[in-house]
Amino acid sequence: MNITQLILTTMAALIALTLHEFAHGYAAYKLGDNTAKSLGRLSLNPMKHLDPFGVICMVLFHFGWAKPVPINPRNFKNQRGGFAITALAGPATNLVIGFFTSLIYLICLNTFKRFGATFIDNLQINTLSFLYYFFIINIGLGVFNLIPVPPFDGSRILNILLPKKWYFKVMKYEKQIYWGVIAWLFLGHYVYAALVRIPIIANVPFLSSIAKIFSLSELLSDAITAITGGMLNFWSFITSIG
Repeated sequence: MNITQLILTTMAALIALTLHEFAHGYAAYKLGDNTAKSLGRLSLNPMKHLDPFGVICMVLFHFGWAKPVPINPRNFKNQRGGFAITALAGPATNLVIGFFTSLIYLICLNTFKRFGATFIDNLQINTLSFLYYFFIINIGLGVFNLIPVPPFDGSRILNILLPKKWYFKVMKYEKQIYWGVIAWLFLGHYVYAALVRIPIIANVPFLSSIAKIFSLSELLSDAITAITGGMLNFWSFITSIG
């Protein structure tokens, strides 16, 4: 990754993370919780939401996290439902933005192809690169945060699906689960790489696929590739009809 790609990826990550956290805070605010606003977190300023480690993960892996927006579910009329809605607002926002960014990317790509080589060639390349990174990162952020374990947004769905006592038992181990997921993310790839060097696993596609369970990064990459590919194919089909 050269310096231009690093700058463009970092910009895309900061914007995507900011929109993600703003969506959490705004949803909570609309449902009656003023906590984020009172603490200055209902903001589109990236510095308000920055988690350096999460941004690094976004730049390197295209999935990561920001500093969570504080939410007090006691301020919701329906605490469990409101908590789930505010949690899902972040990933849903990223997935919707990613969906429409893929359309803008395709329109720009096709438009620039018609122009051919011009004196603004670098501008065209950088514009396409930014749109592509922004598209991929939004999808990655949305998918990553839908993992149904604490402290990720997807875990808040468990608050609706599980009995309260079970949910709170799970949440007691939030920090341990968090570090377990981080280890799975960073170390799982090496476990997977070692497994696929074993001849019987390497030569049997089914076993190779099963081995990916040990690598969170591989699982997420496959999911992101499938979703982004599907979105691009969808818009390609729609624009071809038009």
